[in-house]
Amino acid sequence: MNKKPSFLERLTGVLEEEEKEKMVSVNKQADDDEEDEVEEKKSTETEKAKIKKAKKISLPPEETNKTNDDWLPDSEGQLTIDVYQTPTEIVIKSTIAGVSPEDLDITITNDMVTVKGKREKDEVISDGDYYYQECYWGAFSRSVILPVDVEAEKAEASMKNGILTLRLPKVEKVKTRKIRVMTS
Repeated sequence: MNKKPSFLERLTGVLEEEEKEKMVSVNKQADDDEEDEVEEKKSTETEKAKIKKAKKISLPPEETNKTNDDWLPDSEGQLTIDVYQTPTEIVIKSTIAGVSPEDLDITITNDMVTVKGKREKDEVISDGDYYYQECYWGAFSRSVILPVDVEAEKAEASMKNGILTLRLPKVEKVKTRKIRVMTS
């Protein structure tokens, strides 16, 4: 009367719905404690058999000699920026605290701006001494395609309280003008 469990049932330990319903009805109909004890013994024996058959999978130990910087070599941080316009210029603002103006490289073309630099740590701290390490240290860059053409030669950059501000004058729109040919 007992149906042999399928491969999937043996693998997962999950019985089909019919088997579950039968088990529930058998348990409800059991009048003696002896039948309950027999069922418990059978279930514990099958559980023990499953545990014996189970394979243990262990992961190889992690290499402890790697530093946190090894997981992403040659990466650059990316600046967060705000870009907005006024009637006459495009303005780009970015927080770059801890970077001196001499360590910044700003390249401007008519339609794109690139800001590169490097933020250096001022002291050496071992990784085990950190409670939190959220600041980015190292090289960073950000390129922005501008929504309108700008005059790169007239661009200005300033830094105040760790905020870099780039002011890029917009190229004046060419106005179409009609002229009449004069006859002589």
